[in-house]
Amino acid sequence: MAAAVSPRLGRRTVALAALAPLLLTACGTGAGTPKAGHGHGRPAANAAAASGHNDADVMFLQMMIEHHRQGLEMARLAAGRAPREEVRRLAAAVAATQADEVRTMRSWLTRWSEPTTVDHAPGAHADHGGMPATGEKEIRALRGAKGAEFENAFLSLFLAHQHNAVKMARTETSKGGDAETKAFAQRVVESRSDQIRQMLGLLNA
Repeated sequence: MAAAVSPRLGRRTVALAALAPLLLTACGTGAGTPKAGHGHGRPAANAAAASGHNDADVMFLQMMIEHHRQGLEMARLAAGRAPREEVRRLAAAVAATQADEVRTMRSWLTRWSEPTTVDHAPGAHADHGGMPATGEKEIRALRGAKGAEFENAFLSLFLAHQHNAVKMARTETSKGGDAETKAFAQRVVESRSDQIRQMLGLLNA
């Protein structure tokens, strides 16, 4: 029999899953519209002439790398600690995929001579809707949870987390300029939407 879920954590995680569509919207800027902390002092036209990418592409990749950092921590925890094999297997697959994606995204930013880290200065993302992120408080609670409580917390948090990834990627597909990056964003939309469906099934099983 599965261990009882802490009422307080259970309510919080179920609420997170229910509120996933209301979480922070992804950043994104229009082509050729440099923003503070993301244009790096270079005209957007010059960047576009060199590679076809624009400020929205750079923002998307920088933010997605940061988003993956949190996702990798949660997925690696679940790959080793979730009670059900199906959850451990899904988490391990997610961790492997996202680690590879981080390497790819870093390589593109490096090729464009852009920073591979996002600007964490207060207000740096105000024009883009804020930084999508899973709260550190929730991640700390996940680290301390065990058994069925851990699994329910992971699935609820990761549902919201991957919903944010879909929002970010959809913004890139509409505002990005680099064809390769936009194709990657479309794959993110499809793969994360599939993961969300799997996790909903696992959470409701």
